[in-house]
Formats: sequence, structure tokens, C-alpha cells
Amino acid sequence: MAGAAKTRLIPALGAEGAAAAHRALAERALATALAWADVAGDDNRQVSVWFTGGSEDEVRAWLGEHPRLSFRAQPAGDLGARMAAVFAEAAAAEGERAVIIGTDCPALAPRHIEEAFDAGATVVLGPCTDGGYYLIGAHEPPPAIFADMPWGTDQVLALTVERARAAGVTITLLSEALDDVDRPQDLHILERYKLR
Repeated sequence: MAGAAKTRLIPALGAEGAAAAHRALAERALATALAWADVAGDDNRQVSVWFTGGSEDEVRAWLGEHPRLSFRAQPAGDLGARMAAVFAEAAAAEGERAVIIGTDCPALAPRHIEEAFDAGATVVLGPCTDGGYYLIGAHEPPPAIFADMPWGTDQVLALTVERARAAGVTITLLSEALDDVDRPQDLHILERYKLR
């Protein structure tokens, strides 16, 4: 929705341009997740799109259908509360590790998702070059890693690692730090991936 997505890009792109950037990034992220899910011989891989700003029918019409794809409305709260809810639901339903990916990292590849699922740590993070993270994988992560986080700052990754260690859980960082698209100075990343 114009004006509600990628709001930090609005000064450079306008509301419609920022919404278009969000659409392109989200479609690319979904294609990456589905490529990971479609590995031959593994019928247990599922992808859930947790959306906000629109109805499930609207999101389905936009992103399409796939046998391994489901849609869920995000719960209320800040980003941390929403991620904690996703992990709680995944643990209750499947009892296994879940991996949450962002939609603003066009370099994300199926191998990053696979690496996150293969990690033996309680929490695994895919670091962004700007101090955040593009991926978090966990099996019932401690709630403290999400509470009162200064989301959108260069402190998110370091604070998450610090809080996980303080909670006594093992944490692993994926080997590759990736660029994400958050601010006008990141627009060259959209151009590099032909998303603008």
C-alpha cells in the first residue's frame, strides 16, 4: 500500500515508488523462499507469508498460489512481538526450527535459508552490512531477544547477539553478510538487482 511500505524510501521515491520497491523486493524474497522449499525429495518444506496491510485474498491475488505456500496475517505489535509470535506458532505446530526472512535483501539465496536450517545453534542470524539482520532462525528463541529492540538501527544485530548470550542460548551468524534496502542511500542495491 502506497505510503505504508518502505516508508524510509518515500523521500527519494515517493509513496508509489516506495510501494513498487516493496512489491519487487517481496516478490523476489518469495521466489527465493519457494526455490528453497522446492528441493526434490523433501516434502516437509513449507513457506508461510506473514502479511500486514491488506486481506489474505488480496495477498493471494498478488503473490499467487503454490502447494508449499500459506498465508497468515501478522499479529499486532512491533517487529519483535510479531517475530516472537511466528516462532511460538511454529514451535507449537511443528516443534521444529523456523526461519524468518526479511523482504528487503535481494541478495538472499536459497543456500542462506538452507544454512540457517542446518545450523545447530538455538538462534541463527544472517547479518546485514548495516548492523541489522536479514534472517533469523530459531526453535523457541528467548523472548528477551525481541523486547524493546531499537528496530531499524545499526545496533539490532549486536544487541540480539548480546541478549541471546545473556539468556544462555547458543547463537550462530551465517557466514555471509548481505546488503539490504532500508534508506535512500541503499537504492543502488535495487538497481544492481534490476528491481528499479
